[in-house]
Amino acid sequence: MIVTTGLRSTLALIAVALMVGSPQAVAGSINPPNVIIILADDLGYGDLGVQGGRDVATPRIDQLAREGVRLTDYYANNPVCAPSRAALMSGQYQQRFGFENNPGMAERTSPDFKLSALPTLPERLRKSGYATAMFGKWHLGFTPGNTPIDRGFDIFYGFLDGAMAYTPEGRTGSKAMLRGTVPTAMPAHTTEAFASEAVQFIEANTARPFFVYASFNAVHAPMQSTDRYLARFKSEPDPKRRAHLAMLAALDDAVGAIIDAVDRNGLGKNTLIVFTSDNGGPTWQTTSSNTPLNGVKALVLEGGIRVPAIFRWTGTLPKARVLDTVAMEFDLTATTLALAGSPLTPDLDGVSLIGYLKGDQKGDAHKALYWRSGPQGAMRQGLWKLVKAEDAWYLFNLKSDIGEHHDLAATDPQRLNAMKAAWQAWSATMPPARWGGPRSGTDKPGNGKLQALMDNYIRNRPVAPQDLLYGGGPE
Repeated sequence: MIVTTGLRSTLALIAVALMVGSPQAVAGSINPPNVIIILADDLGYGDLGVQGGRDVATPRIDQLAREGVRLTDYYANNPVCAPSRAALMSGQYQQRFGFENNPGMAERTSPDFKLSALPTLPERLRKSGYATAMFGKWHLGFTPGNTPIDRGFDIFYGFLDGAMAYTPEGRTGSKAMLRGTVPTAMPAHTTEAFASEAVQFIEANTARPFFVYASFNAVHAPMQSTDRYLARFKSEPDPKRRAHLAMLAALDDAVGAIIDAVDRNGLGKNTLIVFTSDNGGPTWQTTSSNTPLNGVKALVLEGGIRVPAIFRWTGTLPKARVLDTVAMEFDLTATTLALAGSPLTPDLDGVSLIGYLKGDQKGDAHKALYWRSGPQGAMRQGLWKLVKAEDAWYLFNLKSDIGEHHDLAATDPQRLNAMKAAWQAWSATMPPARWGGPRSGTDKPGNGKLQALMDNYIRNRPVAPQDLLYGGGPE
């Protein structure tokens, strides 16, 4: 039989469609790109060398920035872990389904604690022919039907709770590891184990599109590392800081191992690698740095919600580009789905960032972004930031005051009232939180404690760790 050029092309299309499970075209290609999302835990905005950190050792993450695009105005959807992760998996404001707070410990949490019934990011990707895998921290459901395997991941190796020990000898932290839904032994070092599993998955799936969610527990408390990593920072006198630097160095090595697996297998030109964090750093707890931002994890000041974000796609995205486009965690969901050729359905709040990253689109990805976390809230509109703490409202110009130390509410009441009305209108469309809230029974919204805490940060006064009662503890 004589095979014509047209027939060869048709046969090639059929072969690829059979291989990936879907013939959908992406950006003019029949080969949709792989996507790897690397999510750090509680990483501060200033915790990377490329973000200005001076005593940290993050050469591989810094390399990722040199080889890709770094966003300076990128936000987590919430100042604490689980709600931010819920936004990433759903592509929505997590408040839409009542996922507003951390759940508490697994054995004491609400039976309502779970994602919505809408398809998750990995569930949607599986329909587009992707192999899906997750390694690390889930924190989005503890019960049967709500684990990673139940919600779209072909492979899962990690833990379901909010915090995990790093070694079997660790004094605190859960040690309940799972492979799929089956309990398995605690590894010698979680950070290295999660990276190793991710590398194995990448190398086993070079012939089909894949999605990897590498959700590390580093650099979340407890402050634990191995002797090998602690030895790198033996000159650091503060044991907590030394542990933090060691945990961060291990995370950096893990990111490097994933980058190397992609490049070693010739996948760099067909793989988008994203590195970011679920929320800002809890400085009082881990010594993390949010410099030059104000505030910490659990607060909607910039230090609690603005996080590092780096995107690398060799040959498609420019190198060493720094971009101030305002974007949010749920935009990763829309971006990934767009690359996979999966429909961007109306239930998604995020938008694809690819045009902005490539330079084809200018400006911000959203006209406004919103946050609500119990008695506090925030809104970002252009260069302006609105902050709510109980009944108090603050206004900041982030261009002239990135540290949020100069409240302009009294000097620009017209802007304050307009943004306040917009935030209230958005909040009114969201249902009440389905679980959780302030961590002390005496700290109810409206008693002034959160407002006093916010005032102290804005006015640059000392803040005692025991005053931080709105999340950020063991979760």
